[in-house]
Amino acid sequence: MDLFRAMTVFAEVARAGSMSAASRKLHITPAMVGQHIASLEERLGMRLLNRTTRKQKLTDFGSSYLEQCHDILERVAISETQAEGLQHSFSGKLRLTAPVSFGTECLIPALPRYREMAPDVEIDITLTDRVIDLVDEGIDIAFRIGELDDSNMIGRPLMPYRMAVCASRDYLNIYGTPEHPSELFAHQLLSLSTSSRSPWKLSRGEEQIEIPIQSKLTVNNGQALRIAARSGLGIVMQPEILLSEDIISGRLVRLFQGWRIRERQVWLLYLRDRRMTPKIRAFINFSLEEFSCDKV
Repeated sequence: MDLFRAMTVFAEVARAGSMSAASRKLHITPAMVGQHIASLEERLGMRLLNRTTRKQKLTDFGSSYLEQCHDILERVAISETQAEGLQHSFSGKLRLTAPVSFGTECLIPALPRYREMAPDVEIDITLTDRVIDLVDEGIDIAFRIGELDDSNMIGRPLMPYRMAVCASRDYLNIYGTPEHPSELFAHQLLSLSTSSRSPWKLSRGEEQIEIPIQSKLTVNNGQALRIAARSGLGIVMQPEILLSEDIISGRLVRLFQGWRIRERQVWLLYLRDRRMTPKIRAFINFSLEEFSCDKV
């Protein structure tokens, strides 16, 4: 049995959801797919799939083994691309996507350092606060903020987004300055229309409080949301890095400085079956270093 080939077939069956779909992707017969799976199960002495007439569902052991297969297959793919030679590595188009605020404030200012590593790579960036499909849009690497819900992608944790709650002096002069987070229920809160509207979570020692978001103004862009807060339209919770200049200049006043606000995780994502070309691998390594938790 070709163990590596069998692992590849098993991973594709898990991704596609059926042996027939996997056979079409791999250009082999469904019977051959079944033979690979059976040989792998015999070698392991464990069942990987619970089979029905149309779908194959992973067993508990199969789910665990699949993660190990993904790791092994990725390492082999990386080794193969490294062997192609660096002289032809760093060229072609690299397509990225990121939220508007992160892309504007963090990603684009860091790109000159990647340019030094790969001057011939053509970088195409889509900045959007909408979650887009990497396959449909032909994206190589995505930056996402918050919880992940797509198991078909590999997620690498980057820095946490530290949050701040702010309002303009004009707003606070009119509506008053809240001293405790519970007072936010009586205030105008601003939020992103593209977010899940998860509650604001603050803590101080043993005290914890959640503030449901019931906004009278929602905006689909983080920069516009910041300007709305500066214009006195309400109180906003956004990343420190986006609000820092306004706080320093006095255009915005930071609230609840004695409270801890739940951070939001920044992730780097790429498809599990994406061929790991040197330019992609180099950008992943660059991002893991550039946006590491140690730099926050």
